[in-house]
Amino acid sequence: MSQEVVLPALGESVTEGTVTQWLKKVGDTVAIDEPLLEVSTDKVDTEVPSPVAGVLLEILVAEDETVEVGAVLARVGDAAAADAAPAAASEEPAAETVAQPVAEPEPQPAAEEEKIIRPSLKPAAPAGPAAPSAQPSAAPAAVVSSAAAPAQSFAAVPASQPGGYVTPIVRKLAQVLNVDLSTVVGTGIGGRIRKEDVRAAAVSAPAPAAAAAPSASVYTVSELRGTTQPMSRLRKVVAERAVASMQQTAQLTTVVKVDVTKIAQLRAAKKDEFLAKTGNKLSFMPFFAVTAVEALQTYPIINATVDGENIVYPATENISIAVDTERGLLTPVVRDAAGKNIAKFAAEIADLAARTRNNQLKPDELAGGTFTLTNTGSRGALFDTPLVFLPQSAILGTGAVVKEPGVVSTPEGDVIGVRSYVYLALSYDHRIIDGADAARFLTQVKNRLEEGNFLPDLGI
Repeated sequence: MSQEVVLPALGESVTEGTVTQWLKKVGDTVAIDEPLLEVSTDKVDTEVPSPVAGVLLEILVAEDETVEVGAVLARVGDAAAADAAPAAASEEPAAETVAQPVAEPEPQPAAEEEKIIRPSLKPAAPAGPAAPSAQPSAAPAAVVSSAAAPAQSFAAVPASQPGGYVTPIVRKLAQVLNVDLSTVVGTGIGGRIRKEDVRAAAVSAPAPAAAAAPSASVYTVSELRGTTQPMSRLRKVVAERAVASMQQTAQLTTVVKVDVTKIAQLRAAKKDEFLAKTGNKLSFMPFFAVTAVEALQTYPIINATVDGENIVYPATENISIAVDTERGLLTPVVRDAAGKNIAKFAAEIADLAARTRNNQLKPDELAGGTFTLTNTGSRGALFDTPLVFLPQSAILGTGAVVKEPGVVSTPEGDVIGVRSYVYLALSYDHRIIDGADAARFLTQVKNRLEEGNFLPDLGI
């Protein structure tokens, strides 16, 4: 007895998906709802769980193969069916089960494992001939046993641990950062360990030797150097839409510099209370979001879209929030944003960002945005010229908040003081938005932020 595993419907507009990675191989035991494979669509990447507990009997769709929603991906059955397969093969040598076509790709992951693990074994036993002499065609069991050497136990995580499957990239990063994967708690789906978890573990780990032998500089060398990687499905979609947007619209950017000292002071005074009452950190982004939504209501042309020769003014402000993930930039949507206070925005942004990074976002949560906010300052950039993606007509980029000397007007005259500044860059479609429209929008945002009267809007 076996049950089919099909590609589920992943949103109203999603019709197909690409298998990016099988997390289990034929013969593996799986629990109900345990992830079997990763699937990429033009909306979101996600994992497909097993509908039943049992053994993975057959894989029907190879990695990098694209199939339609509803297609059968694999079959999962009980252990008795799997045990009966070898006996049937011995009685009928000509049967299809003898060929086991799905088992052939197994040596490739083994070779990949060996390629990652073997360099880490060299420092552990430089004089031992066993590790260097391992052949690429060695059986997977030999690779695992080599990786299990006590001196290098971090090279592979036992499958019995939660989130036991670790991608080669994560293993390599752990090796470079000298992180023991058996001590890392994964925050991905099913407890899987992600690159962020490894980096966090590396930062929090004690480093007594560092004080004794400080290095001139420390930086990470990417494992991608000197390699060629195929574009993911998401990257292909982003590339196509970016080119289409640049070809079909007339884009330009207007930038203003805003004094947010009063907001910085309010954050410093209220951040502990805000965290205690809401459970979320008080960042600058909710202030920018509330202010932008107010200005969109005043100047709806910034929130509008082009439909042929018509300009469509939406009845609501649906704010797309750009989120940086391992798979690329995704933009989940805060819907019906008008009237939401800072606490509400902070909660929704934190929830959407967390679920986006953990592959828990529903595809429909990425659709329907009318205007985008992107925090380019999260990585230290002062400002950039963000790209507008159709069908939207504008996007606001918020740079890093930095302290600089600035002129302050006082009753005694102008003085120089330490101020907090941020650059706001509005990119827009010049087909329907003029420079004057953009300037008016940004001026309202600037005046509201510099006024700093957000205490009634905190929501605590």
